[in-house]
Amino acid sequence: MDYPKRIIKEGEKDTKIVKAVQKRLNELGCGPLQGLGVFGKKTKAAVKLFQSMHNDKNGLPLVIDGKIGAITWEAMFGSPIIEIPEEVPNAMLQEVLKVAFSQIGVMEVPEGSNSGPQVNKYLASVNVPPHNYWCASFVYWCFNEAAKNLGRDNPLVKTGGCIRHWNKTNGTKLLAKDAINNPSLIKPGYVFIIDHGAGKGHTGIVEKVDGGFVHTIEGNSNPNGSSNGIGVFNITKRKINSINKGYIVYS
Repeated sequence: MDYPKRIIKEGEKDTKIVKAVQKRLNELGCGPLQGLGVFGKKTKAAVKLFQSMHNDKNGLPLVIDGKIGAITWEAMFGSPIIEIPEEVPNAMLQEVLKVAFSQIGVMEVPEGSNSGPQVNKYLASVNVPPHNYWCASFVYWCFNEAAKNLGRDNPLVKTGGCIRHWNKTNGTKLLAKDAINNPSLIKPGYVFIIDHGAGKGHTGIVEKVDGGFVHTIEGNSNPNGSSNGIGVFNITKRKINSINKGYIVYS
Protein backbone atom coordinates (compact mmCIF):
# COMPACT_ATOMS: atom_id res chain seq x y z
CA MET A 1 0.00 0.00 0.00
CA ASP A 2 1.24 3.49 -0.85
CA TYR A 3 1.72 6.08 1.86
CA PRO A 4 -1.53 8.13 2.07
CA LYS A 5 0.36 11.46 2.33
CA ARG A 6 -0.94 12.33 5.80
CA ILE A 7 -0.43 11.35 9.41
CA ILE A 8 -2.25 8.16 10.41
CA LYS A 9 -3.18 8.30 14.09
CA GLU A 10 -5.78 7.39 16.71
CA GLY A 11 -9.27 8.01 15.32
CA GLU A 12 -8.30 7.44 11.67
CA LYS A 13 -11.47 6.92 9.61
CA ASP A 14 -10.05 5.01 6.63
CA THR A 15 -10.50 1.40 7.74
CA LYS A 16 -8.60 0.03 4.72
CA ILE A 17 -5.46 1.88 5.78
CA VAL A 18 -5.89 0.95 9.44
CA LYS A 19 -6.39 -2.73 8.60
CA ALA A 20 -3.19 -2.70 6.54
CA VAL A 21 -1.32 -1.12 9.45
CA GLN A 22 -2.75 -3.59 11.95
CA LYS A 23 -1.91 -6.55 9.72
CA ARG A 24 1.66 -5.30 9.35
CA LEU A 25 2.05 -4.70 13.09
CA ASN A 26 0.90 -8.27 13.75
CA GLU A 27 3.40 -9.57 11.20
CA LEU A 28 6.16 -7.65 12.96
CA GLY A 29 5.29 -9.04 16.38
CA CYS A 30 3.80 -5.82 17.74
CA GLY A 31 0.29 -7.21 18.28
CA PRO A 32 -1.86 -9.05 18.68
CA LEU A 33 -4.43 -6.77 17.08
CA GLN A 34 -7.84 -7.95 15.86
CA GLY A 35 -7.41 -6.08 12.58
CA LEU A 36 -10.91 -4.67 12.45
CA GLY A 37 -9.82 -1.32 11.05
CA VAL A 38 -10.32 0.74 14.20
CA PHE A 39 -7.32 2.86 15.23
CA GLY A 40 -7.81 2.93 18.98
CA LYS A 41 -5.61 2.81 22.06
CA LYS A 42 -4.38 -0.76 21.39
CA THR A 43 -3.27 0.10 17.87
CA LYS A 44 -1.60 3.27 19.12
CA ALA A 45 0.27 1.25 21.74
CA ALA A 46 1.34 -1.25 19.06
CA VAL A 47 2.65 1.58 16.88
CA LYS A 48 4.62 2.97 19.83
CA LEU A 49 6.07 -0.48 20.48
CA PHE A 50 7.15 -0.71 16.85
CA GLN A 51 8.69 2.76 17.00
CA SER A 52 10.59 1.88 20.16
CA MET A 53 12.24 -1.07 18.40
CA HIS A 54 13.07 0.41 15.00
CA ASN A 55 15.16 3.12 13.36
CA ASP A 56 14.57 5.27 10.30
CA LYS A 57 16.45 4.64 7.05
CA ASN A 58 19.37 6.73 8.32
CA GLY A 59 19.75 4.59 11.43
CA LEU A 60 18.22 7.12 13.83
CA PRO A 61 15.56 6.10 16.39
CA LEU A 62 11.97 6.69 15.42
CA VAL A 63 9.94 9.21 17.43
CA ILE A 64 7.75 7.20 19.83
CA ASP A 65 4.43 9.03 19.50
CA GLY A 66 2.01 6.37 18.23
CA LYS A 67 1.48 8.31 15.00
CA ILE A 68 2.39 7.02 11.55
CA GLY A 69 4.00 9.68 9.42
CA ALA A 70 6.10 9.13 6.32
CA ILE A 71 9.20 8.04 8.26
CA THR A 72 7.42 5.47 10.44
CA TRP A 73 5.42 4.23 7.43
CA GLU A 74 8.62 3.66 5.46
CA ALA A 75 10.21 1.78 8.37
CA MET A 76 7.06 -0.28 8.89
CA PHE A 77 6.38 -1.32 5.31
CA GLY A 78 9.98 -1.43 4.11
CA SER A 79 9.47 0.38 0.82
CA PRO A 80 10.95 3.81 0.10
CA ILE A 81 8.63 6.80 -0.04
CA ILE A 82 9.87 9.29 -2.58
CA GLU A 83 8.04 12.58 -3.01
CA ILE A 84 10.11 14.42 -5.60
CA PRO A 85 8.26 16.91 -7.79
CA GLU A 86 8.99 16.49 -11.47
CA GLU A 87 10.24 20.04 -11.81
CA VAL A 88 10.96 23.22 -9.89
CA PRO A 89 7.75 25.29 -9.65
CA ASN A 90 9.02 28.38 -11.49
CA ALA A 91 12.03 30.01 -13.19
CA MET A 92 12.90 32.08 -10.11
CA LEU A 93 13.21 29.09 -7.81
CA GLN A 94 15.10 27.15 -10.46
CA GLU A 95 17.68 29.94 -10.64
CA VAL A 96 17.80 30.20 -6.83
CA LEU A 97 18.70 26.52 -6.61
CA LYS A 98 21.46 26.94 -9.19
CA VAL A 99 22.94 29.78 -7.18
CA ALA A 100 22.57 27.93 -3.87
CA PHE A 101 24.23 24.78 -5.23
CA SER A 102 27.17 26.87 -6.43
CA GLN A 103 27.83 27.91 -2.81
CA ILE A 104 28.01 24.44 -1.25
CA GLY A 105 31.39 24.10 0.42
CA VAL A 106 31.79 27.77 1.36
CA MET A 107 33.28 27.85 4.86
CA GLU A 108 33.77 30.45 7.55
CA VAL A 109 37.30 31.84 7.87
CA PRO A 110 38.26 31.03 10.52
CA GLU A 111 35.72 28.34 11.39
CA GLY A 112 33.33 29.43 14.12
CA SER A 113 33.78 33.13 13.42
CA ASN A 114 30.54 33.84 11.48
CA SER A 115 32.86 35.57 9.05
CA GLY A 116 34.98 34.99 5.94
CA PRO A 117 35.30 36.45 2.42
CA GLN A 118 32.10 34.88 1.05
CA VAL A 119 30.19 34.81 4.33
CA ASN A 120 30.72 38.56 4.68
CA LYS A 121 29.14 39.03 1.24
CA TYR A 122 26.04 37.18 2.41
CA LEU A 123 25.83 39.39 5.49
CA ALA A 124 26.48 42.58 3.53
CA SER A 125 23.56 41.80 1.21
CA VAL A 126 21.22 42.55 4.15
CA ASN A 127 23.41 45.29 5.63
CA VAL A 128 24.62 43.16 8.54
CA PRO A 129 28.29 43.34 9.65
CA PRO A 130 30.59 40.29 9.95
CA HIS A 131 30.44 37.96 12.97
CA ASN A 132 26.65 37.69 12.98
CA TYR A 133 24.44 34.66 12.35
CA TRP A 134 24.11 34.33 8.59
CA CYS A 135 21.64 31.58 7.57
CA ALA A 136 18.94 34.12 6.62
CA SER A 137 21.50 36.34 4.92
CA PHE A 138 22.60 33.36 2.81
CA VAL A 139 19.02 32.74 1.68
CA TYR A 140 18.52 36.41 0.82
CA TRP A 141 21.84 36.53 -1.10
CA CYS A 142 20.89 33.46 -3.16
CA PHE A 143 17.56 34.99 -4.13
CA ASN A 144 19.22 38.33 -4.82
CA GLU A 145 21.78 36.79 -7.17
CA ALA A 146 19.07 34.79 -8.91
CA ALA A 147 16.94 37.92 -9.32
CA LYS A 148 19.87 39.80 -10.87
CA ASN A 149 20.49 36.91 -13.25
CA LEU A 150 16.86 37.04 -14.34
CA GLY A 151 16.69 40.84 -14.50
CA ARG A 152 13.97 41.16 -11.88
CA ASP A 153 13.48 42.34 -8.30
CA ASN A 154 14.29 40.16 -5.32
CA PRO A 155 10.95 39.10 -3.76
CA LEU A 156 12.42 38.49 -0.29
CA VAL A 157 12.31 40.73 2.75
CA LYS A 158 15.75 42.27 3.19
CA THR A 159 16.60 40.91 6.60
CA GLY A 160 19.13 38.77 8.41
CA GLY A 161 16.45 37.45 10.77
CA CYS A 162 14.66 34.17 10.18
CA ILE A 163 11.54 34.97 12.19
CA ARG A 164 11.35 38.52 10.83
CA HIS A 165 11.48 37.03 7.33
CA TRP A 166 8.52 34.81 8.21
CA ASN A 167 6.55 37.63 9.80
CA LYS A 168 7.18 40.22 7.07
CA THR A 169 7.13 38.10 3.91
CA ASN A 170 4.79 38.75 1.01
CA GLY A 171 5.26 35.17 -0.13
CA THR A 172 2.74 32.37 0.36
CA LYS A 173 3.13 30.45 3.62
CA LEU A 174 2.92 26.68 3.89
CA LEU A 175 2.41 25.89 7.57
CA ALA A 176 4.48 23.18 9.21
CA LYS A 177 1.45 21.11 10.25
CA ASP A 178 0.20 20.93 6.67
CA ALA A 179 3.64 19.98 5.34
CA ILE A 180 4.06 17.26 7.97
CA ASN A 181 0.67 15.78 7.10
CA ASN A 182 1.38 15.90 3.37
CA PRO A 183 5.09 16.13 2.45
CA SER A 184 4.22 16.29 -1.27
CA LEU A 185 3.15 19.93 -0.72
CA ILE A 186 6.81 20.89 -0.28
CA LYS A 187 8.55 21.83 -3.53
CA PRO A 188 12.14 22.60 -4.57
CA GLY A 189 13.13 26.19 -3.94
CA TYR A 190 10.81 26.74 -0.99
CA VAL A 191 12.38 28.54 1.97
CA PHE A 192 12.01 26.68 5.26
CA ILE A 193 11.86 28.40 8.65
CA ILE A 194 12.61 26.79 12.02
CA ASP A 195 11.61 28.70 15.16
CA HIS A 196 14.00 28.20 18.10
CA GLY A 197 12.05 30.61 20.32
CA ALA A 198 12.98 34.00 21.74
CA GLY A 199 13.09 35.46 18.23
CA LYS A 200 15.80 33.06 17.05
CA GLY A 201 15.59 30.52 14.25
CA HIS A 202 17.20 28.79 11.32
CA THR A 203 16.46 28.80 7.61
CA GLY A 204 17.53 27.35 4.29
CA ILE A 205 16.35 26.34 0.83
CA VAL A 206 14.61 23.08 -0.07
CA GLU A 207 16.26 20.91 -2.70
CA LYS A 208 13.76 18.05 -2.71
CA VAL A 209 11.61 15.82 -0.52
CA ASP A 210 12.45 12.19 0.20
CA GLY A 211 9.66 10.52 2.18
CA GLY A 212 9.66 12.06 5.65
CA PHE A 213 12.95 13.83 5.01
CA VAL A 214 13.71 17.06 3.20
CA HIS A 215 17.00 17.69 1.42
CA THR A 216 18.13 21.29 1.86
CA ILE A 217 20.89 23.77 1.11
CA GLU A 218 21.74 25.73 4.25
CA GLY A 219 24.20 28.42 5.22
CA ASN A 220 25.54 28.86 8.76
CA SER A 221 24.93 25.15 9.23
CA ASN A 222 26.92 21.99 9.95
CA PRO A 223 27.01 18.61 8.17
CA ASN A 224 24.41 17.30 10.65
CA GLY A 225 22.08 20.26 9.99
CA SER A 226 22.56 22.06 13.30
CA SER A 227 22.28 25.86 13.27
CA ASN A 228 24.98 28.50 13.78
CA GLY A 229 27.39 26.22 11.95
CA ILE A 230 30.55 26.74 9.96
CA GLY A 231 29.56 26.64 6.31
CA VAL A 232 27.15 25.99 3.45
CA PHE A 233 26.03 22.36 3.31
CA ASN A 234 23.64 20.12 1.39
CA ILE A 235 21.71 18.48 4.25
CA THR A 236 19.97 15.18 3.39
CA LYS A 237 18.87 13.92 6.81
CA ARG A 238 16.62 16.74 8.02
CA LYS A 239 13.27 15.37 9.14
CA ILE A 240 10.26 17.28 7.88
CA ASN A 241 8.80 17.34 11.38
CA SER A 242 11.90 19.22 12.60
CA ILE A 243 10.77 22.26 10.60
CA ASN A 244 8.28 23.68 13.07
CA LYS A 245 7.36 27.05 11.52
CA GLY A 246 6.82 26.29 7.87
CA TYR A 247 7.83 27.22 4.34
CA ILE A 248 7.66 30.35 2.22
CA VAL A 249 6.76 30.09 -1.44
CA TYR A 250 8.02 32.66 -3.94
CA SER A 251 7.33 33.07 -7.64
